Amino acid sequence: MKICELFKDNHTVFSFEIFPPKKDGSIEMVYNTLDELTDLKPDFISVTYGAGGTQPGCSTREIVSIIKEKYHTESIAHLTCVNSTKAEIDCVIEEFKTYGVENVLALRGDINPDIEPKKEFLHACDLIAYMKERSGLSFSGACYPEGHPEAPSFDEDIANLKRKVDAGASHLMSQLFFDNDLFYRFLEKARAAGINVPIEAGIMPCINAKQIQRMVTMCGASLPHKFTRLIARYGDSPEAMRDAGIAYAVDQIIDLAANGVDGIHLYTMNNPYVARKISESVSRVIR
Repeated sequence: MKICELFKDNHTVFSFEIFPPKKDGSIEMVYNTLDELTDLKPDFISVTYGAGGTQPGCSTREIVSIIKEKYHTESIAHLTCVNSTKAEIDCVIEEFKTYGVENVLALRGDINPDIEPKKEFLHACDLIAYMKERSGLSFSGACYPEGHPEAPSFDEDIANLKRKVDAGASHLMSQLFFDNDLFYRFLEKARAAGINVPIEAGIMPCINAKQIQRMVTMCGASLPHKFTRLIARYGDSPEAMRDAGIAYAVDQIIDLAANGVDGIHLYTMNNPYVARKISESVSRVIR
């Protein structure tokens, strides 16, 4: 099923993100995580881009296939392109066919200063346009409620997002944010620009202070005063910070659902405990 079709039902789509094991990781860790996450009945699960561990079954495409075939849950594969050639992407298309991958989250990917980009795909919209001509895949795109950190302006970032949709993205998932008002501002701008595809709000339950600083640095999300007070009060107590982070994410989701967002995409960080606590708290709100 194409992910965009999930939004035709009259409910708030609820999805999870997981990542493959690290190079020394085990596929059993992924299975254990999926056993618990799929029990929560998400509408779909996305799998971040990565080669995975050394054992068979650890790559993004393999995990996406497992989610669909073993757990009977829709799935989407992340794919970056900044360091890929057209020939390499052609091979990826064939691999996706082999593994039954139907949905792709097309991303430019981070630029590594130590690696010269291939320059055949400068933006995610280039990847979408290229793959759409050569496959029957369905494409999603990423969006930034506060603007992409590299964008010259917020308006220019919205214009770039429109190009991504025009290239063939039929669904968007936002980067994390902690201030819902900023997401509503972004949503208003996107709709005014003619971006009419479903847009999911990306929610990151921050359960430790170090994680917060790292994620904020990566995506440029601002921290509202309410959230900084939470960190100051509970940051030195792991259990208290975990519970406070879960409560903050639940509060965000309830407000977003009440305002009629298309969907919620939960960045689980492969933590089933946190995903379960949040899912159980909002189950009657989003279904």
